[in-house]
Amino acid sequence: MSLKPLNLIDAHFQNSNLFCHLPIFDAIYYDGHPEGKIQRYKAIREDQECTLLALTIIRKEEDILWEAAEDLLVRSVQEAAARVQGVFTFDLLTFDVHHETGNFNYGELGTLILNHSLKTKPGEQRLIKYSSAYGLLQKLVVEPWGKITFKTSVEVFKDKPAFLYTLINRLFKLVELARSPLIILLNDVSSNPVYNSDNKDQQRFLSKVIAEKRESSIEFLPEVYIQDKDGVRELMSGSIVR
Repeated sequence: MSLKPLNLIDAHFQNSNLFCHLPIFDAIYYDGHPEGKIQRYKAIREDQECTLLALTIIRKEEDILWEAAEDLLVRSVQEAAARVQGVFTFDLLTFDVHHETGNFNYGELGTLILNHSLKTKPGEQRLIKYSSAYGLLQKLVVEPWGKITFKTSVEVFKDKPAFLYTLINRLFKLVELARSPLIILLNDVSSNPVYNSDNKDQQRFLSKVIAEKRESSIEFLPEVYIQDKDGVRELMSGSIVR
């Protein structure tokens, strides 16, 4: 029997560093990874269902920071996997890599995952929050032994900043035939953000992509957010969110 998907609003996911600057939703449901590190969500806003695609990136020059954070998270999952019973998936939804180096305790997160696993039925999802880490634990089947498949959520951006537009294009291509409103979120956790309003080539390429998508929109105008340490901006309207 399939269980009802977890409404992440009930678990306060709207307060995470990934979603806290987006519009307020009535419901958010995680829908997996359609490609690589891209996350897909179904969101409900004013009784209208939306498709939301989110991609978190970090500059290649800073990937050592993410590797260190990922190592802590992997150790947490390994700690839990050694003690759980059953086959699970654990999808990392978001993690603030800049504020965890001195405070993060992988053993505590491992214990939290273990405790939740004991209460989780096959097919059931649970949102686990530890500090800034939000992850979705799902039990697949009951077994006398334990296994957790861990999926991370940060992509290393290896291109020149001028080619930031290629990520926007990638996200749009995943939903070319979608009939519901579309929200795209590019979440940059780099200390030196990729988005740069003074980079003329970057801004020209982005403007071209946005103009094309605006003209090709039939029913609903998409929303395209880029957020980083310098702020949040919505490209379709040109508005500054913060």
